Amino acid sequence: MRRLLLVMLLTTTACSMTPRRTLPAPPVDHAYPVVDGTEALPEWRGMFGDPRLQRLIALSLDSNRDLRIAALNAEATYAQLRVQRTQALPGANAEGNYTRQRQPSSVAGAGVGLAPGGSATGFEFGQFAAQVALTSFELDLFGRVRAMNAAALQRWLASVEARRAVRLAVIGAVAEAYWTERLAEEQLSLARATLEDWQASLEITRLRRAAGQASGVDLEQAEGQVRQARADLAQRERERVQATNALTLAVGAPLPADLPSALSLLDQPVRTALAAGAPSDLLMRRPDIAQAEHELRAANADIGAARAAFFPRASLTGAFGFASLALDSLFRGASRSWSYTPAISVPIFRGGELRGNLDLAKLRASSAVAAYEKAIQTGFREVADGLAAQSTYAAQLTEQRAAVVATERRTALAAMAYAAGQTSRIELLDAQRTTYAARQATLLARRDQLAAAAALYRALGGDVREKATR
Repeated sequence: MRRLLLVMLLTTTACSMTPRRTLPAPPVDHAYPVVDGTEALPEWRGMFGDPRLQRLIALSLDSNRDLRIAALNAEATYAQLRVQRTQALPGANAEGNYTRQRQPSSVAGAGVGLAPGGSATGFEFGQFAAQVALTSFELDLFGRVRAMNAAALQRWLASVEARRAVRLAVIGAVAEAYWTERLAEEQLSLARATLEDWQASLEITRLRRAAGQASGVDLEQAEGQVRQARADLAQRERERVQATNALTLAVGAPLPADLPSALSLLDQPVRTALAAGAPSDLLMRRPDIAQAEHELRAANADIGAARAAFFPRASLTGAFGFASLALDSLFRGASRSWSYTPAISVPIFRGGELRGNLDLAKLRASSAVAAYEKAIQTGFREVADGLAAQSTYAAQLTEQRAAVVATERRTALAAMAYAAGQTSRIELLDAQRTTYAARQATLLARRDQLAAAAALYRALGGDVREKATR
């Protein structure tokens, strides 16, 4: 028996049922649609230079609930890993007990007369015991426990990458919410300034109408223009409040009153040009791809555990201690007791449960492969979209600003012509509306450019040096 136990212990790491897994080739092109160089991505403070935005991002990394949930999930998965690892180690319990019992004389003295200390009616005695017991410990002959440990480890690593992905998403969400709030604030300021200009134009039209130099149609047009500006102002005020609420939610805490002064959208110090490198870089940069890879490896380990369940399980239970009828003689050498129980369990009939578990593990592994490939395809598409955006927004903004200058000149000329009676109010009205729309479009395009830069930063995986730790 001792030789058998020695052989079992020596072979406990000699067999594994886990299949070898080779990661599938990335299902994407070898190059992005927009060719770009390779460079290290900046840390987020180097990416977003506005001090007010940096303060909000730092606050969100401490207060955002999504990030807090992801961190707690990672901690919970690590706790599960520690629990699973204990399955590969024997457990020992120290036990002590006292038993008092009575045996009838027909049992206690059967065949030998009355037992010592007995009587005609029976025998009563107490027993003290103390021992160290080895709980049932599985000898992992076919790698079932090791496969389960490997799966738990990979799932913990996946949760760490998930936490990093959430962290990166929170940084991007706060930046986009901040720029949306800046857009709403600047659009509100533009609406107020436009309303003041159009009210001044209305007063001039009223004076011209009183002097007989403007028609009633001109006056109605000017009044309608002012009312439209007031309606637009109310809309911008609502959007500003809603944008502030969205920013507060993204940060996860009330906005501090001592924030640095905000910079305008057009003056935002944001890196809008980022080099993507090669598509293979995504495998190292993107936390969601790394998470999918760990999930794939965990599913592969589950196959090994399911395969090993078809084979016998060997376990060992033992105890060493003392037992005595008297407490004062409990720990004497003559009271010593020990036992060990090796056991082997062989599955014979489980109603198809083992086969079903194995089929399920294989299906989940196939699903994990598809999820891994989909994560790579999604990352490739997001990077390609980001590169397309950064290659076109600069030209769009240049033309948009030139359009604003042109419309402002047209408005100034139309105003002078209308004041001189050389043109109608309709032409001035059209010029003013065109200028207002061009200014709004410029702000919107700048916000979209900043958002596209943040999206590309996230798509590239952010700063690879900022990996989340447990």
